[in-house]
Parts: sequence; structure tokens; C-alpha cells
Amino acid sequence: MFLYDSVQKTKCKFESLIEGKVSLYVCGPTVYDDAHLGHAKSALVFDLLTRILEADGYDVLFARNITDIDDKIINKARELGVSTADIAQRYTQAYHRDMAAIGVRPPTLEPKATESIAAMVEMIQKLLTNKHAYTISNGDIYFDTASDKGYLSLSNRQSQENISRVDKVSEKRNEADFALWKAVHDESVSFESPFGSGRPGWHLECSAMIEQHLVTKDLPYAIDIHGGGADLLFPHHENEAAQTRCATNHALAKYWIHNGFINVDGEKMSKSLGNSFFLKDALKAYNGETLRFYLLSTHYRGDFNFNEEDLIASKKRLDRLYRLKKRIFGLTTNVIDTEFKTALLDVLNDDMNVSKAYALIDELIASANDSLDANAKDKLYRQKLISSLAIIESVLGFGGQNPYEYFQFGLGDVTKAKIDSLIAKRSEAKALKDFAASDAIRDELTAMKVSIMDTANGTFWEIAN
Repeated sequence: MFLYDSVQKTKCKFESLIEGKVSLYVCGPTVYDDAHLGHAKSALVFDLLTRILEADGYDVLFARNITDIDDKIINKARELGVSTADIAQRYTQAYHRDMAAIGVRPPTLEPKATESIAAMVEMIQKLLTNKHAYTISNGDIYFDTASDKGYLSLSNRQSQENISRVDKVSEKRNEADFALWKAVHDESVSFESPFGSGRPGWHLECSAMIEQHLVTKDLPYAIDIHGGGADLLFPHHENEAAQTRCATNHALAKYWIHNGFINVDGEKMSKSLGNSFFLKDALKAYNGETLRFYLLSTHYRGDFNFNEEDLIASKKRLDRLYRLKKRIFGLTTNVIDTEFKTALLDVLNDDMNVSKAYALIDELIASANDSLDANAKDKLYRQKLISSLAIIESVLGFGGQNPYEYFQFGLGDVTKAKIDSLIAKRSEAKALKDFAASDAIRDELTAMKVSIMDTANGTFWEIAN
């Protein structure tokens, strides 16, 4: 596998710290609102990376955190008159629901900031002891960026570029210094520590959770891969790397992977622009698998321009896969199409080249339809084809639905219930050999543009195109 490393700015051959094992950490959501398309894109990219690594034979330990204490969460709780725990739980559940809908598998570990305070306190203490942190008069603790010779080496920025990105505090030694601990002197949410009541700084949280859950002793790096959106490279990942470097005897990550931004009709997605597209709204209009197929369709490092015309065109491309699946639906196999699997992994191991992967799938569909038209009874070919579709589902995460149910998406529950009821009555009529009633029900369904297929596994239907 070759992956583009954001620090080295080149594609590098991936070599894990421990043979056969991969440790991957991705910055998860701050749970104060519903997930938007940017959250979906990042989650999908690292879900795909995990699937590829597993297909390559690696045992992957994948951690994605939940930031469940933050000023935004506190403000939302005040606004709604509920506790911060209520807000965090509500939007964590919503995030899980929306991610599951687009086929994002749960991570191996999902540490929460509020459950990792002890690890954060321990890291702060080490930084204070090592003279890489200092306390100001109000009790806040800051990381001393001047004490770290490697600061800004991750993002390759110059020090003057950093100044405009930080708040000016008179007692800070350097404009770039960032908070490790924010002292709390009122009744707002706080945690007890040797430094007094307070809350951890956002940058500190990820470093501490990685140390607590993922580190293997005596290795030069804490983890193999650290990932997240391109907007996190600076200052978040820069500050994470500095903290870990100065508090421990290892660097944070061997490889740094970042996905691009989501644009909506050409504009960078931002609530301040009024075009933040919540995933839950998209899921009302489109099958989650359709959104997955579309959002993964361009290279992960590039910015993604979300618009409905492209989404509809992408859906038609996925429809072709499901039409092929209908032709062999209900068949099983123990054959593995090693040739197709090798070809698919070859392109995906080249920095997750999904464009070439999708092209391979298009070629497979076209070839399969031709072969089935020529010889629909070729048992070995059909079994290899079933294997190929299973490989696509396993590695890319789409194509796994019942093809008839896939084409039912968008119908109202009342319509579905009516069709299911008619099909059940038709089955009863056939069982009683009342073929006149059976045919009359079929005609009624045909008038509703419902296409029926009777199989040994039951009767399936879809709205005819």
C-alpha cells in the first residue's frame, strides 16, 4: 500500500510499526449538533481505509473519539435548558445513527473526552515537569511553543503565520501558545485536578486519548496513522504532535492522512455561509448507500463539490450494479474471484484510488451483463460474479442490499404496505388455485408500475423504471 503523507507531501510506502497490525486514530465529532456532509466525508474516507487495510490482511485497531465537553456543547445546553451530558448523548446517538445509515462501521474504540480526564491530567503534569508548559495567574495552563524545537514542523508553517490564528492573552509567553487546561471559577462544567477545577483544552484531548488507548511501548511512534479533515492539520494536529513529542519518548504518528473539504454547489461548507447540509436531511431524500457511493466517488484528498445533479448521475451508476445483482439474486457460492479482488485492491492500495476502483466495477458490470446474455446458465461464472459483488460490498461498503428493496427506496410506508398486502393476497389466491383472482391482482400491481419476480426464496417487487 502507498498512502499520501500530509507531512512529507508525497506518496509513501506503508509499513506498519508492528507486522500485521495497524493502529489508526481519527478525530471524531464535537457532539453539539447533527452531523453534516463534512462529517460524513471524513468518516467514509477512514471507513474505506480501514476496510482496505483489513482486506490486505492487517489487524486494524481503529479509534475515533467523541469530544463530549466543549464550549459549543455548554452553550447549546444553556440555550436548551438541559445538561451538557444530555446534549452530548443526544448528538452522539444522532451521529451513530447517521453514520450507520451510510455504512460507516463503528470504530474498534470510541473514547470520550469526559472519560479520559485522568489521562489528560497526567499529560499536563508531564509537560509542566518537563518545562514545556506553564501556569498563568488565573489558573490556565498553556503549552510553551518556544520550548519545542519541532513546533510547526508538521504543517510546515512559519511562526508569523500562526499569530493571527490565536487569541491574545497578556500573560502568554508566545502568541502561538495554546491552552492545555482552562481554569473554571464559576458554576459552569468543570473537573477536579491537581491544578484546580477546570476543563481540558481541545488539542490536549486527542493526544491524551491516544496515549491511554493505543500506545505500544518502546516504539518510535504512538500510532501508525493519524487522520482527519484537512482543516485539522493546523492548528489541531500541529498542537497534538507537539504535546505528545514533548510529554513522551515518541512522536505521535508515522503517517498523517487528511481528507479534503466538502463544498455545496461550489462554496466551502460553512454554517456562516448558510449552506451546511445536514446528513439527516440528505438521508430523507436518498438511500444511505447512494450517498456513500457518491461521497466516495472522488479522490479523498481533493475537495468535493456536492450538488444534486451529480448525486442523481451517481445513483444511476449504482443502479446498474443492483440491476446486475437482480440477475443472480438468491444464488450462493463458495468460490472466491481472486482475480477481481487482486485487481480491486491493486488500485485501492494506490492511495485509495476510488476512480480506478469504480472504473473496474463499471467494466465488471458491462462484461457480466454480456456474459449472462450469452450464457445465463454458466454456473461457475455466476458463482464468480457473486464473489465479485461480495468483495465490492466488503471493501467499498456498497452493493449489499436486497436489490428489490434497494429500488423501493423513496416509496411511502402506506404505498409499500398496500403493495405488500396485494402481493400477500396474490400468494393466497395462487395457493388456492384461484388463478383468476391471482391474475387480477397482478394486473392491479402492473397498473401501479410494480414489477414482480417470483423466486424459490419468495416474491420480490420494485417500481418498474
